[in-house]
Amino acid sequence: MRPVHAADEMTDKQATQVAEDAEQAAPETPRVRWRWAETGLMLGFLLLGVFVMIKLWIDPNGRVLQGNDSDHGIFLFMLAHAERVVFDGGPLFYEDRFNVPFGVNMMANTSILALALPLAPVTHFLGGGVTVVLLMTLGLAGTAAAWYWVLSRPLGRSRVAAAIGAAFAGFGPAMVSHANGHVNFVNNYLLPFIVWQVLRLREPGRAWRGGVILGLLIVVQIFINEEALLFVALTLGIFAVSYALMERAEAKRVWKRFVGGLAVAALTSGVLAAYPLWRQFFGKGTYHGQPFDPSKYVMDLASPGAYARNSLFGIGAITRRLSVSATEDNTFWGPFGLVMIIVSIVILWRNSAMRATAIAGMVLLVMSFGPKLQVAGFRTDVPLPFALIKHVPVIDLVSVSRFAMVPSMVAGVLLAFAYDRIREYPEKTRRRFKIGLVLALVPLIPRPLPVFEGTPMPEFITAGLYKQYVPEGRTLITVPMPEVTTGRTGQRWATLNNLDYATPRGYFMGPAEPPENNTGSWSAPSRYTSWMFKNVGRTGEVPEITPWRRAQVEADLKYWRAAVLVLVPDEKHTPALRTLLVDLFGQPQLVGGAEIWRVNS
Repeated sequence: MRPVHAADEMTDKQATQVAEDAEQAAPETPRVRWRWAETGLMLGFLLLGVFVMIKLWIDPNGRVLQGNDSDHGIFLFMLAHAERVVFDGGPLFYEDRFNVPFGVNMMANTSILALALPLAPVTHFLGGGVTVVLLMTLGLAGTAAAWYWVLSRPLGRSRVAAAIGAAFAGFGPAMVSHANGHVNFVNNYLLPFIVWQVLRLREPGRAWRGGVILGLLIVVQIFINEEALLFVALTLGIFAVSYALMERAEAKRVWKRFVGGLAVAALTSGVLAAYPLWRQFFGKGTYHGQPFDPSKYVMDLASPGAYARNSLFGIGAITRRLSVSATEDNTFWGPFGLVMIIVSIVILWRNSAMRATAIAGMVLLVMSFGPKLQVAGFRTDVPLPFALIKHVPVIDLVSVSRFAMVPSMVAGVLLAFAYDRIREYPEKTRRRFKIGLVLALVPLIPRPLPVFEGTPMPEFITAGLYKQYVPEGRTLITVPMPEVTTGRTGQRWATLNNLDYATPRGYFMGPAEPPENNTGSWSAPSRYTSWMFKNVGRTGEVPEITPWRRAQVEADLKYWRAAVLVLVPDEKHTPALRTLLVDLFGQPQLVGGAEIWRVNS
């Protein structure tokens, strides 16, 4: 018999240790697999975001989102402003090289400073078009990823359930429709964390720390999208009241620390955002009200059961009948989707928190229908509760249809919780629920958003030849001039050049006729020349140039500090506009592929 040596004893011990380590590692194997699966899921969200925006990715600075080219242009302006702040030291809350000579109050607009400033180098070196498509892509993917983390971690949902809810909240019809031009409404990844932090305020010892964290999140969200912050605040308020009425004992136990945490959050955000908000509501270029009646932009009662135009099963003609625009398909869950949301509510109804969540979503959905019911495109005289609050300050500034963005997020949460709850049901019921989910979600798979080719910039602008004609303090005017519905090419050219040349007018929010009338307007106060350019561009009819008209044009050009006018080619009535310019200023010069008219000082 062979003797046992120390080396053999060490070998046996090592073998035992390896066995024990393997035993302990076995339960970790699924966790490791899930880490890889979660990484794949995040990558999948990113790839889906690229897929939705792929047509714009092909040529970000040359193409324009077809669904809302006006808002595509206004966010190019926001990005150009941030680039000027970072690289030229321009004022943070005001832009003086747009809408010359008055300028634009950036806090009174959706300036997305929290996004635009960090990405200013991208705008500077690659162009604002690249930054737009990057923000759209990361916004869709980031919102889904944020909802996944909150649902799977603090809210304790299974990973499959969290993935379902996150995909619905991040890539549902509401989010994809806003990706047609609304950078601010696509980047919603802070909202799940705001919700989470509010819910955590009921925990012992969270009032100060949680309140400060919540306050900081609120401040950042203010510089992304104040409107979305308002929606979340309304939703959480309705949820809190509903839950407190259902769980009064719980409410009595936690209300002091909950309210205390909210007070700390209000104090933190109030101190940090006080000056920017003062500039927004009381600084130069502020306004009140909207240039339209917000209650006219409402969701149709039939829209929750239909498909959005950019969904796999979407039919454009039907969606246009039920929606106010391509960026406002805020419900459109489809018939199976609507049924599954209702089924989820029924499954979860006994849970007070889920019941309160569903109530909050339903209240915001009813609000999105506006003061009077609209059905299948027909406005009725049936009054709705929103009529009682439509004139409440702040509420009267919101596009009513956007209240429906909340039910879309709530629907994702309900589907996630219902998926986990259904596991307690018999196998047959579980199978039916999963089949229903497939029927609900597959038709909602988004399609790539449509685009069109923008008018290329001439060498006169791209090569900087305009600098020889536009001295400091003077402006370059594109004809037709930039407006909310016309002259979008002129705004696009100026903003893709990061406002290196100053230009009058444009599409933004400002006072209609300051200081006499500070009602909100989508463009600068009308001048005779801008009206004439717009009218000729719309009708093709060229007026006779009388001495009075010539004097009006001269006064307006002096007001705008004009140095040169550039005719934008390929517009609807470019020949008529050219005739008008020739009648006013004589024959043009052809410089760098552009027809220009110099303006005497």
